[in-house]
Parts: sequence; C-alpha cells; structure tokens
Amino acid sequence: MKKIRVQLLKSVSGIKHTHRATVRGLGLRRINHVVELADTPAVRGMINRVAYLVRIDAA
Repeated sequence: MKKIRVQLLKSVSGIKHTHRATVRGLGLRRINHVVELADTPAVRGMINRVAYLVRIDAA
C-alpha cells in the first residue's frame, strides 16, 4: 500500500477543536513532527480538513 508523509508545520494553539482533534488523529503531536500514513481516502479527507497546518510528501 502506498504511504504518504505528513508534517505538522503550524501550532494547533488557537484553532478549532475539531481541527485539533483531526491533527491528533493523524498522529501529529508537535511542530515539525512527521508521521508516515497509509494513503487511504479517510486519511486524505483528514489531511484536506487541516491542509493549512500540514505539509504532505510522497514517501
């Protein structure tokens, strides 16, 4: 299965509670933290919701 790398670029301080929960659901904990996730429609939807906070790279 394809993988994608997601990096948190901005702080979650002061953002919507639902967006903060989405970031945590992706497994991101702090600024510049990188996680590798399976490229599924569910993960893509979560990334699209918080696209202004993260950067996506192909793994």
